[in-house]
Amino acid sequence: MKKIWGFLTKDFTETTDDHVSETLKILRIMYASPKLMEHVVFQSAFIMSTITPLPATAAAPPLHTSHLLRRTTFNRAFAIIYASAILALLYYHLRTLRHATTFISSAATATFLLADIVLAFMWTTTTSFRLFPIDRKVFPENLEKVLEKKDFPALDIFICTADPYKEPPMNVVNTALSLMGYDYPPEKISVYVSDDGGSELTLFAFFEAAKFAKIWLPFCRDNNIMDRCPEVFFRSNAITFPDGANVKAIYEAMKIKVESVVERGNINADYIKDEDEYKAFNKWNKGFTRHEHPTIIQVLLENRQDKDTGGHPMPNLIYVSREKCKAYPHNFKAGALNTLLRVSATMTNAPIILTQDCDMFSNDPKTPQQMLCFYADESIRHNLGYIQFPQRFNGINKADIYASEFKRLYVINPGGMDGLKGPCYVGSGCFFVRRVFFGGPSSPELPGVRELWPDHVVNKPIKSQEILDLAHGVAVSNYEKDSTWGSTMGFRYGSLSEDFFTGLHQHCRGWKSLFFHPRRPAFLGDLPITLYDALTQNRRWCIGLLEVVFSKYNPLTFGSRFMGPLMGLAYAHNAFWSIWSIPIYIYSFFPQLALLNRVSVFPKVTDYWFLLYVFLFIGANIQDCLDFMLARGTFEQWWNDQRMWLIRGLSSYIFGFVEFSIKHLGIASKGFHVTNKVVDNEQSKRYDNEVFEFGVPSPMFVPLATVAVVNLVAFVFGILQILVGGNVNGLFGQMFLACFGLVNSWPIYKAMVWRTDKGRMHRVINVISTLFGLTLCMLVKLAPNA
Repeated sequence: MKKIWGFLTKDFTETTDDHVSETLKILRIMYASPKLMEHVVFQSAFIMSTITPLPATAAAPPLHTSHLLRRTTFNRAFAIIYASAILALLYYHLRTLRHATTFISSAATATFLLADIVLAFMWTTTTSFRLFPIDRKVFPENLEKVLEKKDFPALDIFICTADPYKEPPMNVVNTALSLMGYDYPPEKISVYVSDDGGSELTLFAFFEAAKFAKIWLPFCRDNNIMDRCPEVFFRSNAITFPDGANVKAIYEAMKIKVESVVERGNINADYIKDEDEYKAFNKWNKGFTRHEHPTIIQVLLENRQDKDTGGHPMPNLIYVSREKCKAYPHNFKAGALNTLLRVSATMTNAPIILTQDCDMFSNDPKTPQQMLCFYADESIRHNLGYIQFPQRFNGINKADIYASEFKRLYVINPGGMDGLKGPCYVGSGCFFVRRVFFGGPSSPELPGVRELWPDHVVNKPIKSQEILDLAHGVAVSNYEKDSTWGSTMGFRYGSLSEDFFTGLHQHCRGWKSLFFHPRRPAFLGDLPITLYDALTQNRRWCIGLLEVVFSKYNPLTFGSRFMGPLMGLAYAHNAFWSIWSIPIYIYSFFPQLALLNRVSVFPKVTDYWFLLYVFLFIGANIQDCLDFMLARGTFEQWWNDQRMWLIRGLSSYIFGFVEFSIKHLGIASKGFHVTNKVVDNEQSKRYDNEVFEFGVPSPMFVPLATVAVVNLVAFVFGILQILVGGNVNGLFGQMFLACFGLVNSWPIYKAMVWRTDKGRMHRVINVISTLFGLTLCMLVKLAPNA
């Protein structure tokens, strides 16, 4: 198949007898295999139908440019120097281990050797992002010179929600309205909302949103508004626009109605006045639960029928709640996305798909034009699978105390992968070619139902009974039984981090991706404002990533084989997050406890080997800080980012590994945790004032407080040693680490001792961690020196 497709896509400038002979041979093979003929026709039809460019001209205007970042040469030179230093350190450990005379000294050296091997491995994976970092620019003003507006490809937008109490329906409504308001032909936009909680409250919110959209969209279009998320817009400047006060009043009335319904937990009969609404809500009978219910597909807006107040067609808006049955696995978010993939194929089958989290709203109505600057380029389109925009966040406090922006994950590292085969998929803000979910670029793998093929053209109204019956049929709970959905087609199953897993598979199949980071963020979203929520979210990611590591699709083996070693290392950087816990725990406890017994574990300050430690520590942190600040960060944000790296290593990384291990031992675990998006006013005030929120007695806080206690005791003991003239020269490295740990633990000390608000460290955590820390110090202090 690959050979045939390669031949068919050749650009023959001359015709020879050999070409004629080869053509006849290919045609004979295709004639003998109807299935092969079908695949080739499908491939050709899909590429031709996705985008129809204008005739090429001699001086076609550029749509996009790219270039390596200027610091690339420095990164490569520094990588060689730093790698040499790492090898020297490993040599030092091996030499020390060889000359160790006691079991304790051998064990201590081996422990630090293990820690430094892990740090060396993770540094190697980080370096893969620094060798080919790319920056891209687009020129959307040239787009209509290359592609007529009527030929813009249709766009299907997927939004997933799962719990109306943790993910308030008004937040999801704001996300949908901001995306429906794209500066794009409205008849080419279809928004699909997957409600995996099967909640009538969410459907009610979208019935109200559909009515408001008919006012909101023309208001945005007529006033050329950039902030098309109603909540964001009305929070700031509504009254400066004509009729803005009236539109705001309508929005606030809708918001009050929806929030009152959610608070009450049921829908007031007075709110249901439309026959369609009455029929829809009747489906929630006594036997209906979030785990056992039939498929519900409700077309809220159809562009062929519905018009806004200005007479323009409305985008399609479709609510989908797939059938749930305990007898069949539902595969969490990946299962919901695959249902949307099939349902949308039967109803609109747009060649471009945008996946969006329910708490991420559009911040730029011209984002689709930026995306098209890449997809309209024929030179890169043949194997371009998706374009990833960075996740950016709204309402982050100035210091970003929880490092919630994840600047490396969402901005720095994707730019580095862009110079290889492209960034990994991060779940939101990603524009896919529909074809990417069905095999490799030259080896399509198609569903058995012809209506689900990427090149299928839907010619009937989405409200027609035939279309609705087919859509309901592909959303039943047992549809994927004995199929390859989730394994070779669609979004991938087998990991809670379905985005990471899906991107890995697509890259391994030969697809490429692009990363575009516009100056004005394309999307903004909410973020956790408590430490517990931030760590819980991170723990869930770690579990999903470990599921990939311990599968046959490990990025280091499977990934490197199909993508190359650098891409394998880049994917491994995220996949192996949990092993950060090893060096972080070792360097948070061992040197400090050894200090209490006046045992030196680092070279003396006067020893040349000590300079190696200094170079490795300072060099890594300076380069890391420069990367961070060049990505539009501040020094204060970087400091909090490295603090949160330590906190995650002591909590969510290790707890994620433990939960993963328990799950794979056959012990029941909680599974998918929906991140809480409900905002508490008091918590919000503390977050805005840059105060850490502990509050709940989570076991994840015990290691944090225990480390804080151990480092404080070790630092005080070290100061006393200096005052009495102890061996400062030999213990300086450990004193420095204790001081470093003390400074990083400052918010923990405040939460344990001084604070009286509800966000302070819980008393149970204080008692347990203090006992652990002091007991550990006493046991070490009483132990004989070795």
